[in-house]
Amino acid sequence: MSNLDRQATLSVCGGRGFVVAEPVRELLTPRHVRLGESTEVRRLLPNLGRRMVGAWAFVDHYGPDDIADEPGMQVPPHPHMGLQTVSWLHEGEVLHRDSLGSLETIRPRELGLMTSGRAISHSEESPRPHAALLHGAQLWVALPDAHRAVEPHFQHHTDLPTVTAPGLAATVILGALDGATSPGTAYTPIVGADLALSRGAEARLPLDPDFEYAVLSMSGEAEVDGVPVLPGSMLYLGCGRTELPLRAESEAGLMLLGGEPFEEEIVMWWNFVARTQDDITQAREDWMNGDRFGTVRGYDGAPLPAPALPAVPLKPRGRVR
Repeated sequence: MSNLDRQATLSVCGGRGFVVAEPVRELLTPRHVRLGESTEVRRLLPNLGRRMVGAWAFVDHYGPDDIADEPGMQVPPHPHMGLQTVSWLHEGEVLHRDSLGSLETIRPRELGLMTSGRAISHSEESPRPHAALLHGAQLWVALPDAHRAVEPHFQHHTDLPTVTAPGLAATVILGALDGATSPGTAYTPIVGADLALSRGAEARLPLDPDFEYAVLSMSGEAEVDGVPVLPGSMLYLGCGRTELPLRAESEAGLMLLGGEPFEEEIVMWWNFVARTQDDITQAREDWMNGDRFGTVRGYDGAPLPAPALPAVPLKPRGRVR
């Protein structure tokens, strides 16, 4: 999924400057962003004061939207570099096309994982015809410096491992949780899991104290470590936890995101993750005037033009490692 903000800002993320080394309960309020003609997303990362959670650098939650008589998701071809996109659905379908020639329909509880590496472009759209409801999350994972120029590739996994406890089923989307490991390729110590809680469930989920964590509420009424988390909001939890208490007032869907704090400082702008502003400037030029990102074939529409770069140079938060 693209960041469609036409006035995208440069920002420095990562590093340990904002990592909280102890357990906290920091509720993040989303920013509402239009995505296409009929989809509005709630953007949780990057957020004011909280740019990343482990290597997770971007989180959008959307729906459930009634798109029975609407075009649904329509995101034209656009570029990515230096990151992985994670597509995760609770309802509906998304048709993925990319410049490698991939063409896949992603359905609920299936992992669509695109590793952009040095450069890729893709589009996302609701199929025609499509289901009446659309509900899901789109997330980005920053690639560490050693792998940020890896060859681009796309993975579609329909069979993912689960961890169960009374009242809880956790599907491991990326990384590992309680001994279960996703088949999706990960480049840093990380975890992403979909948590399905039954009404009245009380559970304790094992965590790694070296990871920082956050929980995104997808649906229902749930408490995370005693804090009510409403759908479309996210609770940042810091580090130092060995378990996470969960309680559900109704059937509820959550996403657990975590990982080792991302050591490197990165520069994010539009749909790019880089290390310097010069990298960003070159990537924008290559998208607008070159063939570095390839061509998405089969999408009915023109590629997205890049927004203008800000006139004021980026002021780094600290030394970019």
